[in-house]
Amino acid sequence: MLLSVACAAHEAPPALPRTTPTPPQPTPPTKSYATPLSELAAPPHELVVQYLLEDDGVVPKRPPVHPVRALYNREAIVPPMCYTRTEGRHNPCYVCHQDQIPGRPNTMNDADLQSAYSFSDLGRTNHHKNLFVDRTRAVAAIPDDEIDAWVQTDNYSELALRLKAAGFRGYVPDLVGLADGPAAFDEHGLAKDGSSWVAFNYKPLPSTFWPTNGATDDVMIRLPAPFRSRASGEPSRDVYLANLAILEANIKGMTELTVPDLDERAVEADLDGDGRWGVARRVVRPESYVGAARAQIKLPYLYPVGTEFLHSVRYLGVRPSGEIYVPPRMKELRYMQKRFFKSVSQLAEEYRREGYAKDAGELPGYVDRGQHGLDNDLGWVISGFIENQQGRLRAQGFEETMFCMGCHTSIGSTIDSVFSFARKIDGAAGLGYINLHGMPDAPSAGESAGEIATYLERAGGGGEFRSNPEMEARYFTGGALDPVKLARARDVYDLITPSPERARLLNKAYLSIVREQSYLYGRDASVTPPINVYASVEAEAPTLPAARTFRFDLRLDWTPEEDSPRPARPAATARRSSP
Repeated sequence: MLLSVACAAHEAPPALPRTTPTPPQPTPPTKSYATPLSELAAPPHELVVQYLLEDDGVVPKRPPVHPVRALYNREAIVPPMCYTRTEGRHNPCYVCHQDQIPGRPNTMNDADLQSAYSFSDLGRTNHHKNLFVDRTRAVAAIPDDEIDAWVQTDNYSELALRLKAAGFRGYVPDLVGLADGPAAFDEHGLAKDGSSWVAFNYKPLPSTFWPTNGATDDVMIRLPAPFRSRASGEPSRDVYLANLAILEANIKGMTELTVPDLDERAVEADLDGDGRWGVARRVVRPESYVGAARAQIKLPYLYPVGTEFLHSVRYLGVRPSGEIYVPPRMKELRYMQKRFFKSVSQLAEEYRREGYAKDAGELPGYVDRGQHGLDNDLGWVISGFIENQQGRLRAQGFEETMFCMGCHTSIGSTIDSVFSFARKIDGAAGLGYINLHGMPDAPSAGESAGEIATYLERAGGGGEFRSNPEMEARYFTGGALDPVKLARARDVYDLITPSPERARLLNKAYLSIVREQSYLYGRDASVTPPINVYASVEAEAPTLPAARTFRFDLRLDWTPEEDSPRPARPAATARRSSP
């Protein structure tokens, strides 16, 4: 959203060589990005959907116009939850919209959006019209055994081969076995295929990524080669794990973290600060990265250039026992890489420009880096893959990727444009594939009550839309959060996973969107239209008073409750009205 115009860089795959000569054919007239809209057979965004329904290819065809002219929703970066009716008391908005936390480079300072519907004129209309579609009949037409078989089918493993065959120039997924989830990683989260991806165990962000609201997911990180090598250039597991811990401490602002047993002689550094090289079980006050990355720039709360994240968003798996799990089938596969260095002062200037653009009512735009994705102008390039009509993963189109950009660009709560890594369980305990079983409801940093319990009270329901009757029945009585009901949940798994019945309904609702290829109109899995969402926001829409706005830190306090020096303050502590 930091640029007022997007630069088109359409990259068509190279033509395959013909095996036998053919007579020359008349060349049809070529339409360029300057094609008048009046010459198109339909509005460009409708052509986008039409092409998707007609083509099984892994790289979608684009209409012959500049991608910005093909947009259905120029405000695609505004997610549907921003149209929630807060009714003067319900606040799910605080999770994303925050003022700067001292020391962090994120100076978006958008906490005011908790208490105001601050849209452009275009943005006042909710373009996510899939929210308002009643999918009851479509859902009823899909048998349970059909949706269960669909969810259990691997649609990931063929993706890399299809992309290579198409001459795709962007990121080609290179993590073998990811469809199998935890089986692809060892006990410390390292990918077994040697690709250097590392899975980590983190707490899903309230509440879009709670399984009860439609999806399971996982996230992997990969650092550049110098962070995985000794000073000599020799690859080293110990160096890699040490640098991952040093990065984690840097992103979380911590001075000490546990690590698996690491050989300090291999790392060539005194990680635990005990004055000798031995076996380290902690990293203490690391001043720099180690190994071949020792000279790499280390700035507080910033990832090094070359850092990659891979995020699979999946259906809800249902075991015969009724347990909810991460199944093989992916709805989406998202990828982001930090490709450019930005200093703290440069980031501050970008956020300042973003603020000016919002105040001026400018519509969002990004540099289009073709098949590599969209550039958020904060150092990161973002791309992704999504199911085609047959359920095969394909590259996202321009607007489908633009949908991802707002949350990774122009909100105040992220740390260097990223959510997940700061929410990892601290230290060695957080290495390994995501597992909600046994995970405590850790409070947000600076809070005392569990983060999920706090969110339920502040949002007034089990999600941004307050349209999850199962969560309301579980944890609310008479519209108020019931602490007795809440205490029955043993862990995060109990708190935020749905019943098998709800899981199947949400899977079916999403599958109906897949079959329509109507992601441009919203990709939230809802069976019936949520009643607490505006179709358009009028000037007189009720907003939140200062007493119902809150400060929030993305990080979590994983200290066991009996050992924690948490501040004794209620879950509904109000945000100070001054910056």
